[in-house]
Amino acid sequence: MKAWAAGALMACAAATRAAEPAGDGAAGPLFDTVAALDQRLFDAYNRCDLAAFESLFVPDVEFYHDTGGVTWDRASVVDSTRKWICGKVRRALVSGTLRVYPVKDFGAIEEGEHRFCDLASGRCEGIAKFVMVWRQDPDGWKLTRVLSYGHRAAPEPAPH
Repeated sequence: MKAWAAGALMACAAATRAAEPAGDGAAGPLFDTVAALDQRLFDAYNRCDLAAFESLFVPDVEFYHDTGGVTWDRASVVDSTRKWICGKVRRALVSGTLRVYPVKDFGAIEEGEHRFCDLASGRCEGIAKFVMVWRQDPDGWKLTRVLSYGHRAAPEPAPH
């Protein structure tokens, strides 16, 4: 009886261990995929390529911004980007902050920090944390949720 209980306990421990995320989220094929998606998204954002930018969001995306409020759909996200970002701001990922974690049977969670640079002055004075939830569909990866928070002055402006 004790051997059976010990075996069951070991099986439960192994199953729990298998469910834990591997690594620190900073390497591997999923990391590479999501890092490339992040690059694609923000290349479009920085160039004001709104068609490419829009293509990476689901229609009912939710965007939570600590200072800007909540945006409930893709059209509004694109419109806000057109009004407040295009030709004014550039986003730069803070090196070494990107992490990616799998979401079983869905996609991935991306987190990191980014700087925002004023195009007129070239100064990168703002920094924030972000979390993005990516869904993998048959037609590709799409953003379903975005959180941008902890906006603050950057410790020292980064060169662009």
